[in-house]
Amino acid sequence: MRIATFNVNGIRAAQRRGFQHWLRERDPDVVAVQEMRSRAATIPSGVFGPYHLAYDEGVLAGRNGVAVLTRHAPAAVRTWSGTAVLRAPGETHTHAVELDPAPLARGLREFADQGRYIEVDLADAPITVASLYLPKGGLPAHLQKPGRMREAPDGGARYERKMRFLNGFARQLTRSRRDARARGRDLLLMGDLNIAHTRHDVRNWRRSNQVEGYLPEEREWFGSILSPRTLVDVVRDRCPDTDGPYSWWSWLGQSFADDTGWRIDYHLATPRLARAAVAAGTDREPAADLRMSDHAPVVVDYEL
Repeated sequence: MRIATFNVNGIRAAQRRGFQHWLRERDPDVVAVQEMRSRAATIPSGVFGPYHLAYDEGVLAGRNGVAVLTRHAPAAVRTWSGTAVLRAPGETHTHAVELDPAPLARGLREFADQGRYIEVDLADAPITVASLYLPKGGLPAHLQKPGRMREAPDGGARYERKMRFLNGFARQLTRSRRDARARGRDLLLMGDLNIAHTRHDVRNWRRSNQVEGYLPEEREWFGSILSPRTLVDVVRDRCPDTDGPYSWWSWLGQSFADDTGWRIDYHLATPRLARAAVAAGTDREPAADLRMSDHAPVVVDYEL
């Protein structure tokens, strides 16, 4: 079973840059998508071809939005908002359906309607697949230096917001993993976590210790959700002690050409599923002008 995760940074832009061609050529069985940045009504017609779509678009127009594409209609769908747009291949309706309510961990309520998390039970495999878009965050107040930041100082507000999310999501993730196990399923969490876990995940790691996404407390949190008995970083497990493979590069300068990237897009799987991975990597385009997004798809083949 070929499973991919891809932050498309806007599905309409990604479509213009070749998303449909990639989907057809790579032929994944499941795709977790982040940053759709589109209302259901403006998703390009036919962009997902023969796949079923489960989509939480969120309430922030032009931002966020997470989806899961599957070959078969999902056996179940869950979102934090309690609604999702569910489409079979060829359907174009825009209405969201009400889902069975799921309990939400303390601290996540403020994020519930932002289109940041969706999970589906696959109909053709005992796997629960989740697509996550974790907040980018910012620097804590004491690290903010006016004139040396691309964004205006905010007194640490974006940093505190991300930390609230991390604290709540750790509890929610434990619940999702245990619930999946109770249903006889493995859990596969995929998406843009906006954190590079180790020095092998950032090209310029020595200069990144005071950069959001590589702060010590963010990396410590990431380590806390991984263990041989809970969740395994599948790509790192397949590619130990090597730099990359990176999945994000800035649009600016020569970052892509020089492979000055970050690995912030992940497959995190329960141990049994992680052991089934037989191939893993990043679909990095051969040239900057061929990029579909500032991220690249991360694709893993599982022998089920």
